[in-house]
Amino acid sequence: MGRAVEIIESIVRVVPEVTRPERKLALRERIIWTAIVLTIYLVMSEIPLYGITRGVGYDPFLYMRMLFAAKRGTLMELGIGPIVTAGLIMQLLVGARILDLDFSDPRDRALFTGAQKLMAILWGGIQAFAYILGGAFGPLPLDAAILVFVQLIAASIIVMLLDEMIQKGWGIGSGVSLFIAAGVAQQIAWHTFAPIYANDGKYLGAVLAFIQTLVTGGDIWSAFVRPGTLPSMAGLLTTIAIFIIVIYLEGMRIEVPVAFPRYRGLRTKIPLKFLYVSNIPIIFTSMLFVDLKIVSLLVWRQFNPDNTNIFLNWLGMFNATDNSPIGGLAYYVTPPTGLSSVMQDPLHPLIYSIILIISSVVFAVIWVEASGLNPADQAQQLVQAGLQIPGFRSSPKVIERILRKYIPTLTVLSGIIVALIAAIADVIGAIGSGMGVLLTVGILYQYWSILTQEQVEELYPVVRRIMGEK
Repeated sequence: MGRAVEIIESIVRVVPEVTRPERKLALRERIIWTAIVLTIYLVMSEIPLYGITRGVGYDPFLYMRMLFAAKRGTLMELGIGPIVTAGLIMQLLVGARILDLDFSDPRDRALFTGAQKLMAILWGGIQAFAYILGGAFGPLPLDAAILVFVQLIAASIIVMLLDEMIQKGWGIGSGVSLFIAAGVAQQIAWHTFAPIYANDGKYLGAVLAFIQTLVTGGDIWSAFVRPGTLPSMAGLLTTIAIFIIVIYLEGMRIEVPVAFPRYRGLRTKIPLKFLYVSNIPIIFTSMLFVDLKIVSLLVWRQFNPDNTNIFLNWLGMFNATDNSPIGGLAYYVTPPTGLSSVMQDPLHPLIYSIILIISSVVFAVIWVEASGLNPADQAQQLVQAGLQIPGFRSSPKVIERILRKYIPTLTVLSGIIVALIAAIADVIGAIGSGMGVLLTVGILYQYWSILTQEQVEELYPVVRRIMGEK
């Protein structure tokens, strides 16, 4: 183990790093740096990859791109996928005690950060290789494939550094959250007000298409439910409803009373979020679905291009023209494209929703156990912080028994709720996708909390001292 750590440390030294600012930046300065980082991301999202023809080949990220802040055929082809995947893997390894790191030790903290960055680069390479091999860019000669691979790796490193820059105090929040929110907001705005014409003869934007239908005296229902993946008023209203519902759920708490014996029994309450695992299960599930589609596409191209192997057909069947999934597991983990597709194949949204909910609950339970959010670990942290449940002795076992009344139920319930919301949104055809809207609402809520805290700390410096900041 010691030898392995030394090897990792020697490799990590050559990985690019962003230094922290020498002083704590004012809120206005951090907002400016955040805007600069966001601008760089948006510019990279418009720079096409050199060596490919845009729009060629099957897009395995078609319904997941907003989750990973990715844009097809550009430098942001992989988006934040490598960073998110690397972060989740490292969290699971540490939470499951596979990697025994002490985060109070600066060396271990630096090792964890460096290893996470190294894994992000490695995963970016694996994902880029899988995309090229799977034909996501169409057939490429060797020199073009190498060039595309290098561009994707370089872009992943730049995105990683932008995220690190935000997290190290130059900006607000995290780069990953910022990019996701920007991508989803951009998509929602475009699909709501896009002034170009779609293939149904109406404006692409849902609002403009609805107004156009009213003015021309057309069928109102055709503006509410449009064919294929075209934005509709039903999708827009669903998006608004999801925003309201998720904001309400984000504010729900179950409060557990605790006391500080060292401060003469001062009592307070620890709030447990109703959405205890937040959007983590959806992120895990979306990555699983994308990986399943990529693997099934690779297997199909190599061993079952004519869809005649009855065993491999269970994994995935694809259209030979555009490589889109038409059957098997790959098809049923692909979100429906709105009410029109539901009418054509009612079984698809039903199976998709069942798989989504089951996967979300499984990942919710795994995450709670592996990330230290389980009752035992939370009880230990409360005892170490000098807290106890009023009327009970200060013992981890006692607090754990109290927390077990809430945490397991909240874990399963939150996994079901976020998956159910995402599934309903996808079935109706919410603008921005169900998963995208879920993540964006959570991110905006976090940013609101961060900005509120920052403003309070600037107005009342004593608050910062109480919270242990310099």
